Amino acid sequence: MAARSAAARAGSAVPDLLTIGQVLARLKPDFPDLSSSKLRFLEERELVTPIRTASGYRKFSAADVERLRVILGLQRDHYLPLKVIKDYLADLDAGRDPVLPGGGDAPKPSILGRERRYTRDETVRAAGATPMLLADAVSASLLPAADTYGEDAVVVLRALVELQRTGIEPRHLRTMRSVAEREVGLIESALMPVSRRGDATSRAKATELAREIAGHLEVIRSNLIRTAIGRLDA
Repeated sequence: MAARSAAARAGSAVPDLLTIGQVLARLKPDFPDLSSSKLRFLEERELVTPIRTASGYRKFSAADVERLRVILGLQRDHYLPLKVIKDYLADLDAGRDPVLPGGGDAPKPSILGRERRYTRDETVRAAGATPMLLADAVSASLLPAADTYGEDAVVVLRALVELQRTGIEPRHLRTMRSVAEREVGLIESALMPVSRRGDATSRAKATELAREIAGHLEVIRSNLIRTAIGRLDA
């Protein structure tokens, strides 16, 4: 933190510092819901510490931007609460090689880049699927109807390929969509006291709380499935 204070005093001696607007311009293509209030909220939680100029403006370094990319990616892709992400980053900063809760291997900051977009044909090829399987996934509301897809869609389609080998087709999974929608309803109800305030800070807090609740629901769902599978072995 002392280095940051010295850098702030030096002002123009620090190269390539970005304003909040410039950071948003860099990150919003990958994280469309990102806002200046969300960035300030992450700063309040001490996950990122931008330099403050003499006049009080926030300035972000390239390392800050990459750190934000990691934080936002872990939220979006792993549904992790900020406390878990903060501890994970602290371990990385200390030179350790932490593993995320749940056993998932998260990408390290140095290799986490912008998400690739795939055309429909590229999505099918990357997943080792067929156009018919993609169409069935869209029909079952497991994937959206779109011209391009991200990495998450490729992962889902790969899973559907493997399930198809066991005789499980997308149509058999239609109920998963309705279950997800019911969970979203639970989350919306839980967020109502916060989201009804309407100010930018409350919206940022509501977004973070939604991710935390989704993560807890995922833990419970996974445990229920593991318990049911355990009964099959009994």
